[in-house]
Order: sequence, then C-alpha cells, then structure tokens
Amino acid sequence: MKYLKQFVIILLVSFLGEILHYLIPLPVPASIYGILLMLLCLHFRVFAAEEVRETGIFLIEIMPVMFIPAAVGLMESWSVIKPSLLPYIIVIIVSTIIVMAVSGLVTQKIINNSKKSIKKGDSNS
Repeated sequence: MKYLKQFVIILLVSFLGEILHYLIPLPVPASIYGILLMLLCLHFRVFAAEEVRETGIFLIEIMPVMFIPAAVGLMESWSVIKPSLLPYIIVIIVSTIIVMAVSGLVTQKIINNSKKSIKKGDSNS
C-alpha cells in the first residue's frame, strides 16, 4: 500500500505537469514542468522525500527498460536516419561536449562558492 501511495503522488505531480504544459504556451515538455513541481513540493515540504523515495528509486532502476521503445523506433526509422547520420553524430558529439563543459563549470563555481562561504564563516567566528 505504501508503494501505491508513493506512485500516486508521483503520478499526480506528473499529471499537474501535463496540465501546466497545456495551460502555459511555452515550448517546455510536460515532464520538465513535472520535475519542477516535484522539486518545489519537496523544497516547500508539501510532502517529504521519504514519502516518494522507494518508488522513485524503483523507477530510476527500471529507467533503462523505458528506452527500449525509443530504440525500436530508431531502428524502424533507420531508412530516414541513414542519409543524415553524419550530421546527427556531429550534433550529438558537440552537444555532449557542451553539456559536459557547462556542467563542469557550474559544478566548479558552486564548489568554489561553498568553499568561500565556509572560509568566510570560519573568519567570522
């Protein structure tokens, strides 16, 4: 029963993300709205992380299985993809490098800011 309750909470937040996607005319996927709603609910303690932890872990563990339909769709579309394969590969490589670089820079900035705030806190004591 605990898992069913957790799953219903996650589905409810996802459904609210779908509603926001319908109501807000931005090119943002409904899943992003759902993730932001989940973040806000956890941050403002609408519900605790423990109330969705086990089901969330389960869903993350089975996530690779969810990519099978997408992979099958790619295989079925191979005749369309094949002529443009090189541009696809270039875009994938370039975008991956950009995401890695931006993620690394943001992480370094956060780490440096937290080190500065720790040092500032030590000097104030």
